[in-house]
Amino acid sequence: MPRPRKELVCLEDTPYYHVVSRCVRRTFLCGIDTTSGKNYEHRRQWIVNRMRLIASLFAVEIYSYAVMSNHFHIVLKLCPEQTEQWTPTEVLERWTSLYKGPLLLQRFIAGVALQPPELETVNSCIKIYRKRLGDLSWFMKCLNEPIARKANKEDQCTGHFWEARFKSQALRSDKALLSCMTYVDLNPIRATIANTPEESDYTSIQERIAPCFDLATAIQEQTEPQSLMHFNLPLKALAPFKETGSDEDSTGIPFSFKDYLQLVDYTGRMIRGDKRGFIPGHLPPILKRIQFDPKQWVESATQFEKHFYQRFGRTTLIRNAS
Repeated sequence: MPRPRKELVCLEDTPYYHVVSRCVRRTFLCGIDTTSGKNYEHRRQWIVNRMRLIASLFAVEIYSYAVMSNHFHIVLKLCPEQTEQWTPTEVLERWTSLYKGPLLLQRFIAGVALQPPELETVNSCIKIYRKRLGDLSWFMKCLNEPIARKANKEDQCTGHFWEARFKSQALRSDKALLSCMTYVDLNPIRATIANTPEESDYTSIQERIAPCFDLATAIQEQTEPQSLMHFNLPLKALAPFKETGSDEDSTGIPFSFKDYLQLVDYTGRMIRGDKRGFIPGHLPPILKRIQFDPKQWVESATQFEKHFYQRFGRTTLIRNAS
């Protein structure tokens, strides 16, 4: 019997988790179905886009991801302490980008004068939303449910798209974190759908090597009512690496990006008996293949928001709850 999620996710033990969601019956509902011949590859971009937008609303840091034909992996860090730093206005802006909320909350946002008991109810809602925005289960719910509805609408059918619930795995050490990130970034290579990390579509390592995320398109494709059309925040970057010489107290992945690339390349060349794919041995090292420039990468990583600063939001201002 599956264990309750509260027993699997304990922030006192670790904030790092590896999560996996699979399509029902492991069918290729996000790839090319070899049985029917139908191509669902475009749905992989749906998942990447929504994941990146949702992560910008939640107190979650994305460390690595890989979207495959019938499942996806995410390595992430939960940061619920960040929600305590958000003002009531920020909490409402984030939550109402996902859901309209009850009628009383809509009246409050619209600027209608409320009675003290009604304001107390609004504050109670804000307290609930603040907790949800740092919760793994709510993050996955907001990611998976709209994807399932959109896919079912496209297929003109009903029923489950994902398996009953996502799987989560706690990563309790730096070694476990780096091992899992490497495993996730090498998924397309082990599955023989890519030869190198830089050619692995819909993965975090490809995005880090050559960022090409289209924020405007990602928002516009959220076609459901009240589905991120009021997204009013800059896109959050993938979790940064701690570069050589950086502050020891700084947050981020406890590794340099250069070393991580070499680790992934080295691991990907190892031949595994249970997997068909590996990086061909005749290829030059990854740093040579991608012409890696440490200074240029650090500048790009530290100035990410300059490239994705455009905001899409409502004109109505949400007042501070008092």
